[in-house]
Amino acid sequence: MKAADGRELEVVTAGPEDGTPLFVLHGTPGAADLFEPSVAAAAERGLRLVAYSRPGYGASDRHEGRTVADCAADVASIADALGFDRFHTIGGSGGGPHSLACARLLPERVISAATIASGAPFDAEGLDWTAGMGKENIDEFAAAQAGEAELRAFLEHEAESMAGAAGADIVKALGDLVSEVDARALTGEFGAYLAAQMEHSLSSGIWGWFDDDVAFVSDWGFDLDGIEVPVSLWHGAQDRFVPIAHGEWLARHVSGARVTMRDGDGHVSLVVDSYGEVLDDLLA
Repeated sequence: MKAADGRELEVVTAGPEDGTPLFVLHGTPGAADLFEPSVAAAAERGLRLVAYSRPGYGASDRHEGRTVADCAADVASIADALGFDRFHTIGGSGGGPHSLACARLLPERVISAATIASGAPFDAEGLDWTAGMGKENIDEFAAAQAGEAELRAFLEHEAESMAGAAGADIVKALGDLVSEVDARALTGEFGAYLAAQMEHSLSSGIWGWFDDDVAFVSDWGFDLDGIEVPVSLWHGAQDRFVPIAHGEWLARHVSGARVTMRDGDGHVSLVVDSYGEVLDDLLA
């Protein structure tokens, strides 16, 4: 499909043809791949899933210098092409800020929005942004702050180290980011899905990942305090990718949000074990 400026966007859909659309905004790195149990859970609730690879990932053309806010225009273009007037959005991890962007910038079209383990803005007042993160993320965002050359070198090294990783290798590949509860969630079907998604996401190089990271440590391009669409925020206390302090900060700054914090969950386990509950919360 085409973005408003003519860029190609890779899009996939799944679920009942007459279902209410739900845009699934992937993490970082990520691509337009859908986890079959999540498709089934959505279908049971009358939802049709729509996923797209953000610019620079998979088969989507790069949009150099993009902000988090820029995703709203791409989502609107996809919705127009598919004939969807209104829709829900959900974003996990790096997709969380993009779900919030759609809620803020497309209020006439977004019915409700949800985030799972979303990061907070890099300049969030009173938040020690990297506290509690695994070493890999601390190093990654240090590189993002150091400059383009440093970030490119870091991500190219990470991409090379993850190349060809199978589901059984994913816990080792993610290293210090993986808590015990997430290590259990990454076994079996979801681990294989995540490994395949990583390979797909980096099939055109590291530029989607690069541009995501730059966007996260820059101005997002919208104000959280202006969100009027109903929002559900989910976060786990055992999260070493995006520590729960980020979710707590968002809970204080997204007016009227429904907030669920799970002491026994991590970054990944919420998606594996609680996706149906998150969808119910979104639809409520």
